[in-house]
Amino acid sequence: MGSGLRLSGRRWEDGDVQGPAGSLGGRGPTLLFVKVDQGKEETRRFYACSACRDRKDCNFFQWEDEKLSGARLAAREAHNRSCQPPLSRSQCVERYLKFIELPLSQRKFCQSCQQLLLPDDDEKHREHQVVGDVSITQLKRPSKLLYPLENKRTNAQYLFADRSCLFLVDLLSNLGFRRVLCVGTPRLHELIRLKESGGKKSNIRSLLLDIDFRYSQFYMEDSFCHYNMFNHHFFDGKAALEVCKTFLQEDKGEGVVMVTDPPFGGLVEPLAVTFRKLIAMWKEGHSQDNSQKELPIFWIFPYFFESRICQFFPSFCMLDYQVDYDNHALYKHGKTGRKQSPVRIFTNIPPNKIILPVEEGYRFCPLCQRYVSLENQHCEHCNSCTSKASAIYGRKWNHCFLCKKCVKPSWIHCSICNHCALPDHSCEGPKDGCFICGELDHKRSTCPNISTSKKVNKAVRKQKQRKKNKNENPRFCFH
Repeated sequence: MGSGLRLSGRRWEDGDVQGPAGSLGGRGPTLLFVKVDQGKEETRRFYACSACRDRKDCNFFQWEDEKLSGARLAAREAHNRSCQPPLSRSQCVERYLKFIELPLSQRKFCQSCQQLLLPDDDEKHREHQVVGDVSITQLKRPSKLLYPLENKRTNAQYLFADRSCLFLVDLLSNLGFRRVLCVGTPRLHELIRLKESGGKKSNIRSLLLDIDFRYSQFYMEDSFCHYNMFNHHFFDGKAALEVCKTFLQEDKGEGVVMVTDPPFGGLVEPLAVTFRKLIAMWKEGHSQDNSQKELPIFWIFPYFFESRICQFFPSFCMLDYQVDYDNHALYKHGKTGRKQSPVRIFTNIPPNKIILPVEEGYRFCPLCQRYVSLENQHCEHCNSCTSKASAIYGRKWNHCFLCKKCVKPSWIHCSICNHCALPDHSCEGPKDGCFICGELDHKRSTCPNISTSKKVNKAVRKQKQRKKNKNENPRFCFH
């Protein structure tokens, strides 16, 4: 999903999620977006899939003020039921317990169906591609058995390289965390559990929240919840919600950290709303003395989202550590990828507490009191190591005395725009304009009518909500 205004663009409407909670199925409640046509005063709001950015993957679309016929509602419900996972959560657990009791020669996995097989299933999968002799070690690393779902506009299931994963596990252990909430980080969850059960006993436990229901086959209810991070939806209802709440609030919320690796194409805004809900859930288990503390978070995202993430979480800072992925064509080391990855760790943990590996090209800056990339040089004017992408391009950022900050080495100061930009940029100002008032000389963030617009939108939302409650027409997307 793209954010902001386009010629015929759409943006997410703050805080709007529709649909009943606790239902089973593909991706849960939809999100409310607004469609804006440049040059026109009118805008229209609509509901669309929370996770899919391509109508080919999920064709759910409904105008906010649209009334559906009974026949269309019935057809939608039938479609929703057809898109539910083949097995319930309890059925998956029951099958897993039976599977691990089988002798090695009978433990099979169907790659065609992405399913663990019991002896009674053999006939149905006779013509499929089946892997035999599935060991307990393989069961503990399901991300190696399952095919990654790599559709960039839907799943974008890219998995941490072991180098980055081991670094994270060691870092979390050294920082003294005892529980890790893994939101969309299945490989990190696996490694934590492997260390927990290995010869070197670890005190860290983890809970995985992930939209990929296939992981239900490999974990008990207390270690995996089928979850959509774009709308804070637990597909297995209140029982899964309670598992997450108990995990976060154990020991009065002490010793827990959240690590999340969302799809890079997803909107930052709904993710931020979801993470705030998880933070609020964690705070419920706190005593009054700890009410001012923050839930420790590691948010893994590309470095160019820094301003957006810090807009929602001002206490976050970006680390220089480069996160690599095994199955991404660009975000990994080697001849087929970039020389370095642009993916970083954003966290509210003080950076002076985080030690980055010197052997991987990081050094400690005594002036910043933090570890930075070797190529990231300290700017005496900013009093900071400012080069965000220096490790990728190998070039130091330059300080602009007019902008009073460091900028990319390829940028120059434009006297017309009065800020630094690429030499061949357009000086016509923001092309997209403002989707609040429609003027083209500024964007939403600097709109003088933003406070008035918020009040009007709030009143309109309340009026629409009253109408919706009367109609009782849930908008729910499963595909």
